[in-house]
Amino acid sequence: MKIGFIPIDNRPVCYSLPEITAKIDSDIELFLPERKWLGDLTKYADTEKLFEWLKNLPPLDAIIVPLDTVAYGGLISSRRCPDSFEKIKKRVEDLKEILKNNGAKIYAFSSIMRISNNNINEEEKEYWSKYGKKIFDYSYQTHKLGCESCIANLIPAEILDNYMAGRRRNFEINKLYLEYQKEGLFKVLVFSKDDCAEYGFNVQEAKALEKMGGFVKTGADEIPLTLLARAVSDFQQKKLKVASVFLEPKHKDLISNYEDVSIEKSVCGQLELAGCEVVNEDAADILLYVNNFEEHQGEIVMKISTKPFDGEWVKPEKPYMLADVRYANGADNAFVRKVFEKGFDGNFYGYSAWNTSANTLGSLICAAVIKYFAKKYNEKAFKLLQEIRFLDDWAYQANVRQELEKPDINELKYKMKAFENIIAEQLDININTNYNFPWRRLFEVEVNELN
Repeated sequence: MKIGFIPIDNRPVCYSLPEITAKIDSDIELFLPERKWLGDLTKYADTEKLFEWLKNLPPLDAIIVPLDTVAYGGLISSRRCPDSFEKIKKRVEDLKEILKNNGAKIYAFSSIMRISNNNINEEEKEYWSKYGKKIFDYSYQTHKLGCESCIANLIPAEILDNYMAGRRRNFEINKLYLEYQKEGLFKVLVFSKDDCAEYGFNVQEAKALEKMGGFVKTGADEIPLTLLARAVSDFQQKKLKVASVFLEPKHKDLISNYEDVSIEKSVCGQLELAGCEVVNEDAADILLYVNNFEEHQGEIVMKISTKPFDGEWVKPEKPYMLADVRYANGADNAFVRKVFEKGFDGNFYGYSAWNTSANTLGSLICAAVIKYFAKKYNEKAFKLLQEIRFLDDWAYQANVRQELEKPDINELKYKMKAFENIIAEQLDININTNYNFPWRRLFEVEVNELN
């Protein structure tokens, strides 16, 4: 199977993770653009290079396209890009012709512009550092009240006008994608929403797109991986039958941080978008164990505690995968210890605890789908993926990150060594890793296995 894949940006979870995951089946040929052409925290993607790359691709079975990357230069850039509607429209019209000419099935997603509830402008326009929380409140109250909130008086008119103009532009571009879908351009088109609240302009836009026939999904960074799984499932013309097993079944109706649907609905939504069939345990090809939370989801970095897993882990006798979502952005140490006590065998199809619940689920399910349908299963690639997941999600995010004050590679390497030894024993592998902080911040780390 030949697949073209445009990452959202150059972060390892967006660029390296899909590449490693696809290698689980050596029969999959994944075409990726050069990493230097993609955007980062402050740089826009080189859309001219990406378009040229797309034009030169051979005939493919599928192409995964994050539309924000090719329209605005990236997901983060979609909130900052100053280009006019007319300029963006011309760009996506050019994209449309390129995609039609390849003849591949197109799996695409576009974001509904988020509204973060804080004054942090790291991923927003400069004025967010002073007016971000007020803009969020204005959005929330205006939607809730059904008329313009007086909070508008607390935001300079030129800033509010600039913000609303950007929202209107992005919404009109999303409506244009819907027209393309009706023309048959996309096999699958998803509109993603993240950092959701009960009310807000993003919620209104999501409902409007749904009324026009659009499919809206909570999540963001994991969606290209979920679409990769969907493309593989469609190519096989077969659905992987999956049963969800919640380790806290009485609490599966609770809502994760940064999401607006219950963890149960989040699980079902990710499975269905990935092309899987949700079934009961007896009918399942594979079991999806979800280490979900009681009362509320914890968050280690934000010092939000929650009750850790305190039950007994019984290793299943049929294929299984592990979604560790008790905490956002990091593993549950208690759960990992229990899993390590029992060890792994051939029925193990993957672990993930990456960032939001949607991030965890989408990346985990993708790997399981590829492994299950693999024509040429590559065990080395699967173990490498698990090594990276445990080193990143468990060792770094849930432990070492809490001991670092700044991105210091030498200190990181020293503190990661003990965890490397544990993981090497668990996976029966040799670990020879290199680390870096790709965006020069503690939020993400890149784990590279040296040859």
